[in-house]
Amino acid sequence: MSAGKILIVDDEPTIVRLLDMSLKSDGYETCTAASGEQALEVFEQQDPDIVVTDIKMPGMDGLELLKRIKDLDPDKEVIIVTGHGDIDSTITALQYGASDFINKPVRDEALAIALDRAKSKIRIREQLAAYTHNLEEKVAEATVEIRRKSSFQRLLIHSSHDAIVAFDQDWQIVVYNPEAARMFEKRARNVLNKMTIDELYPADLAASFRKEARNGSDDRGDIPWKEMVLETRNQKQIPVRYATSVLHEKNEFMGIVNFFQDLTEIKRLEKELIQSERMAAIGQTVSGLAHYVKNILIGLKGGSYVVNVGFQNNNMEKIKSGWQTIQKNIERVANLTQDMLTYSKERAPEVELCAPNEIVTEVRDLVSDFAQSNDIEIITRCDPNLGQMWLDPGTVHRTLLNLVNNAMDACLEEQNVNRQFKVEIRTGKTEDGAAVFEIEDNGCGMDEETRVKLFTPMFSSKGGKGTGLGLLVTKKLVEEHRGTIDIDTRLGYGSVFTVTLPERPKTARDQNDK
Repeated sequence: MSAGKILIVDDEPTIVRLLDMSLKSDGYETCTAASGEQALEVFEQQDPDIVVTDIKMPGMDGLELLKRIKDLDPDKEVIIVTGHGDIDSTITALQYGASDFINKPVRDEALAIALDRAKSKIRIREQLAAYTHNLEEKVAEATVEIRRKSSFQRLLIHSSHDAIVAFDQDWQIVVYNPEAARMFEKRARNVLNKMTIDELYPADLAASFRKEARNGSDDRGDIPWKEMVLETRNQKQIPVRYATSVLHEKNEFMGIVNFFQDLTEIKRLEKELIQSERMAAIGQTVSGLAHYVKNILIGLKGGSYVVNVGFQNNNMEKIKSGWQTIQKNIERVANLTQDMLTYSKERAPEVELCAPNEIVTEVRDLVSDFAQSNDIEIITRCDPNLGQMWLDPGTVHRTLLNLVNNAMDACLEEQNVNRQFKVEIRTGKTEDGAAVFEIEDNGCGMDEETRVKLFTPMFSSKGGKGTGLGLLVTKKLVEEHRGTIDIDTRLGYGSVFTVTLPERPKTARDQNDK
């Protein structure tokens, strides 16, 4: 700052003149007054930075002038000039806000020190005012930015297509957006800061989130996306994809945030796409069935001709032979029609408590005559611990029958007639409780090209003898049961088909699937 303007106040003109000359020589701008009353007028007109006033003056003394100046502007610095021994007045002046005091006679060194102190106070006050002003501006800017970001985040959460639910460290709901209100069918005003995780979610889901919050997150506190069927408190089942973020501060648990994506429409579109693909496959397969159907018609005509000849000649052997041919081809028509219907129609598994090993026995008994007539040994190795399970017995039976028939056909297609052909059916159970069925043959096996095309429409490794629908139907039945089918094959050595079917106890969800 500059030297500044100083107001000199004293009722003795000589002292005023001497101080005025001294301060001007030091570079100060000065103004003077001979009384307290005059000093107030000059103060209001000239607005000095520092006031140097005698304490003993007639009329308004220095103490009163000090009080009046501080009332007008508390930031002005006032230096009091006192006589020797006037300690009480000096203390009172300091209490009124005087910045300093000097004794008469006024020495230049003492006045210079007092002025430097006053200027230092003014400079510090100006710096503090500037800093405070800058700080206020920065706080205002930061507040605006925080409000902007907060508004953006609130808008983002509010308009999100994901259901967002956040819980604090006490598991109370603190964030609950409109999509969450739609999904859980509870209004925000009835949920926010009123309900806990145990009141919003089913017990098993709440427990799983608590467990994940304790030990299921990665280094960033995020739990990867998973899929599940969300069953709300209102008994509503919603297929969802969900993720969780666990919130920590200084290694202390602060809460979690759940994100739910409703997959209802996606699942519906997936089903429609699969259905349209199946219908397209049926269309392609039907267009490619001409040769197969032609063979059936030829067989029916041939059988009819033999039956007619047998009637004409009263030959029961021919009648019996012709009728067997007709029956065989009728069965082929029935199987073709059933395969087409099964593949084209969406079907939910009809689960019930059944014994998988007994179904294996039934399938073995069904094919035993054909196997025996073609010198194929049927072997069953059933796990006695498999017991009863919640499965769709129709899916198990149809799947095993298709795969065993294919296994026997593979044996018949093998060129090495000296081989003792056999088909083995094995059962077991995975660690997580799913039923496992293995069908192994030592027939012709498959090359890689055949294996890759095995589940595609219109493809059959049996040439004109097959429709290409059998394994498509088998794969569909297994997938509808949420199972898997795997193949291990080697050309000239045989194949192993492994079917894994998870247990599916009857629930409300299964009823809805129907």
